Amino acid sequence: MADTLLVRALKGKPKTLNLCNKKLHKVPRAIGKLDCVLHLQLRGNKLKDLPNELSHLFQLQILNLGNNELEDLPDVIEYLTMLEKLHLFNNNIQNLSPKVLTNLRNLTFLNLNSNQLKTFPPEICRLSSLQHLSVDYNKLTELPVEICALLRLEEFRAAGNQLTSLPLEFGFLVNLEKLYLQKNKIRELPESLGKCYKLRVIDIAANELRIFPTELGDLPLKEMYCEENPLLQHIPVHSVQEEEVLSLKEITARYVMKELKDRWSYLRRAIRHYPQIKDMLAQASKCSVCGESFLNTWLECVRFVDAKSDLHLTNITGLVPVRALLCSYKCFNSAGHQYYGVAFP
Repeated sequence: MADTLLVRALKGKPKTLNLCNKKLHKVPRAIGKLDCVLHLQLRGNKLKDLPNELSHLFQLQILNLGNNELEDLPDVIEYLTMLEKLHLFNNNIQNLSPKVLTNLRNLTFLNLNSNQLKTFPPEICRLSSLQHLSVDYNKLTELPVEICALLRLEEFRAAGNQLTSLPLEFGFLVNLEKLYLQKNKIRELPESLGKCYKLRVIDIAANELRIFPTELGDLPLKEMYCEENPLLQHIPVHSVQEEEVLSLKEITARYVMKELKDRWSYLRRAIRHYPQIKDMLAQASKCSVCGESFLNTWLECVRFVDAKSDLHLTNITGLVPVRALLCSYKCFNSAGHQYYGVAFP
């Protein structure tokens, strides 16, 4: 039947070819003669591979291989360099070929839902045009830092995996608007998430999250889903505070960072000759109370913000725990702030 359809198609030079649900075990090699096709539908068959002749479809922009029996990303796809959308949902794919990913520079949409992926290869960063990436219900336990190089990414879906964290560099995804991570095992979101200045929707429901990043309130969020997480509760308890003893490194770093604020300081000019120190100090944090910088020693606190009035969310109400970092117990004991120490059971 597929051969008959192809013979008919050859006469009409179609832009779209639909071979969905034909119980195909193989794609006829005659497919290579349809170099006019822009949109090829092969969804709902029994395909385990693709013929080399598919490489002749050099104009192909959309390829749907969902609901098949693929175990690997077919090598022939690397020649489809004009491909913009690729659907691979509901297969048995365990690995993504780095060679294939390297050539898909025009790909904007990739759906890998319901496969057997355990990780991404570093070459995922080669998909430089990618805007929508969906890997719901795979077996991912971590994301490579290279995924943060997908600077055009607008929507990322990874629900129903086994992720415990996100890369620290996640904030490089400055065009991200929607983030769906529900039903994972994420314990903490990176502080850099606050740099995703376009993030409007985040779903982190059914994870192991206790607190949100410091700059959550700076995001233009419209919707946030965080139910079924063991979020910190606003239950004040008595605590005993011990006077902290700072390391020499910490004392020195704080002094240097304070001096750097003075435009006439000798240290401000001298540090240009010590790039390693400059890079180290660039990782510093600021105290939420006094605003002074500190390096490695801090007091993790929490403030409870109102989801509706403070975060301007429309889908949830009540208080949301947001992390705050303080430089010392002196700041913690000062009056006028609304930060609470974090008590672990």
